[in-house]
Amino acid sequence: MRLSIDPSSAEPLFDQIARSLRQALASGALRPGDRLPPAKDLAEILKVNLHTVLRAYALLRDEGLLEVRRGRGTVVVSPSEKQIDPRLSQAVAHLLMEAHRVGLTENELIRLITRSFRANIGYDSISGEGE
Repeated sequence: MRLSIDPSSAEPLFDQIARSLRQALASGALRPGDRLPPAKDLAEILKVNLHTVLRAYALLRDEGLLEVRRGRGTVVVSPSEKQIDPRLSQAVAHLLMEAHRVGLTENELIRLITRSFRANIGYDSISGEGE
């Protein structure tokens, strides 16, 4: 798994790290039960402050994607253990209302979401595919 960050980007580094880890989860490069590197090690690898990595890990923990076990490491949570962020549930409910309002069928909405998801997830930059 390779994480990519851009120090010159306007996006905060912790958000870039969290986004890269989410992409690794979505692409299958990270799976439930996988251990992430200790925050200190990842900070050294990425050449960022330790607290930047800790903040990214905390963000993903709060989203239910990671479990941070003090002294035992950070682990990817299995889908059955993962709780959906209420903000995401609200966004989905709003999306469904809008889709209904404009007359999209379920299949049309699924195709739209799939196409948008694939266009916005940079699988190659995380998994190392294509190198």
